[in-house]
Amino acid sequence: MYYVYMVRCKDNSLYTGWTTDPKRRAKEHNKGKGAKYTRSRRPVKLVYVEETSTKQEAMKREYAIKQLQKVEKEKICLRWSGGQL
Repeated sequence: MYYVYMVRCKDNSLYTGWTTDPKRRAKEHNKGKGAKYTRSRRPVKLVYVEETSTKQEAMKREYAIKQLQKVEKEKICLRWSGGQL
């Protein structure tokens, strides 16, 4: 399985990526081994995960989410968390 995920950074920005293990990936971001974007914005918190069956689907969904405005990303996170951010 492949996953699309979003993490909330210390500055309240959202970073979107894809992985095979979202929890491990969030830990990597917090250790500074993640994307360059998150290195200076630690700590990060996993706020959204979506499962896909293929790497290609995950990459397409990641791209689609990255095209959204922040308010739309926030709505996705809020729905996923059940309104408990």
